[in-house]
Amino acid sequence: MTQQDLPALSIADLQLLLRHREVSPREVIDALRARIELVDQEIGAYLSLDMESAANEAEKANVDLPLGGVPIAIKDIVSVIGQPCTCASKILQSYRATYDATVIRKLRAAGAIPFGKTNLDEFAMGSSTENSAAKLTRNPWDLARVPGGSSGGSAAAVAADEAFGALGSDTGGSIRQPAALCGVVGLKPTYGRVSRFGLVAFASSLDQIGPLTKNVRDAAMIMNAIAGHDPQDSTALNEPVPDYTAKLGNDLRGIRLGLPKQYMIEGIDSEVKTAIKTAVKHLNSLGAEIIEVSLPTTEYAIAVYYILATAEASANLARFDGVRYGYRAENPRDMLDLYGRTREEGFGPEVKRRIILSTYVLSSGYYDAYYLRAQKVRELIRRDFAMVFEKVDALISPTSPVPAFKLGERAADPLQMYLADIFTIAANLAGICGISVPCGFAEVDGHRLPIGLQLLGKALDEARVLQIAHAYEQSTDWHKARPPIASTTLE
Repeated sequence: MTQQDLPALSIADLQLLLRHREVSPREVIDALRARIELVDQEIGAYLSLDMESAANEAEKANVDLPLGGVPIAIKDIVSVIGQPCTCASKILQSYRATYDATVIRKLRAAGAIPFGKTNLDEFAMGSSTENSAAKLTRNPWDLARVPGGSSGGSAAAVAADEAFGALGSDTGGSIRQPAALCGVVGLKPTYGRVSRFGLVAFASSLDQIGPLTKNVRDAAMIMNAIAGHDPQDSTALNEPVPDYTAKLGNDLRGIRLGLPKQYMIEGIDSEVKTAIKTAVKHLNSLGAEIIEVSLPTTEYAIAVYYILATAEASANLARFDGVRYGYRAENPRDMLDLYGRTREEGFGPEVKRRIILSTYVLSSGYYDAYYLRAQKVRELIRRDFAMVFEKVDALISPTSPVPAFKLGERAADPLQMYLADIFTIAANLAGICGISVPCGFAEVDGHRLPIGLQLLGKALDEARVLQIAHAYEQSTDWHKARPPIASTTLE
């Protein structure tokens, strides 16, 4: 195998080469650097790279560790000591992290090498990565289309062979939706399964860090490294962590899969609907029993999410005031002018929109009508899932109602953009786990655009969800397809 071929490998395959000493960690870093230099000018997946530090870490990497010598890209909302942590916002454009997030410490302990920070919607607020204050990220399957969001940079990097695997964050679908649009695997863990310490908070009761990878096994390998209790995160669950690779390869006999009737609605792209129906039949042929179920409060999920998420975001973003770190407005007249102009100049339009919405729903006279009512409906959504999971082991749905849309197509219509997450948001409100795996393609304007199948599982049931996803993946060829840019090579 040539050095040029290395970036196309999965983590599992790369680890075999590293452990057999057929390639060195330094050679892997050099190959990845060359790949990024070759294609990222077209994709725009990365906001920053630290290849010098990565090369130094590679020289002393222990390849016998679970992820020994494997480079991992990191969404630029997770702290990596000494590297920028901009959240794709002007207000943090010069900030460098002073510590490692818990997930980064755990990755390093497993032997992985964090080497670059990927683009995102500003403060993870968006579904297309178009809200980044830094640059556009393009979908590797069609450069005129979005990669999804908010973890679009991570998804695009994995799809374009610019990363073996990456971390993203998922507040309402921000790992699963870009994974679907870029044709890769994205796993949202149960709330509290992975520490949020070192993740710049968007909505604290919804955020979760998780992996984006080329296949299901790679996602399980990263989960093995990052899952577990953390005393620095009061919401981290103190529960045993299983080996997430242990059930991979098990068949689906005896597995009951629920098909929520509210998730196969009008407005879904016809090719997406066809791909999901085909996937359901295939899962049934693998031994799974398919049961129609109902989640009656699903229709309220979008409204509930955009009340609760914005309310939490407003509180979390209050710390960015120009006083302690980050961007500061020049020559303020007084403190109020400093606060006001710093936030006006530092935040982008979508962040401001959500702060304004939050201020409204939390204001005197509206708190009970909006925020308190949304919390009550969130509990109803949780109960819906709890009742359904008494009957089935996992749920099946599309990840996104449409394939990747064109850059700028929804930028002027926030409501249409918000609906991109219609199938993913409820899992965050309920705190359960979910995964997106490739399940087909839509033919649009001469381009093949990936379609994602979402599997949702009960809290702390990632191992079963991974088992089901792996069985489906390994009995189909969708995950093997590569975007056109994958064929780009050095002359």
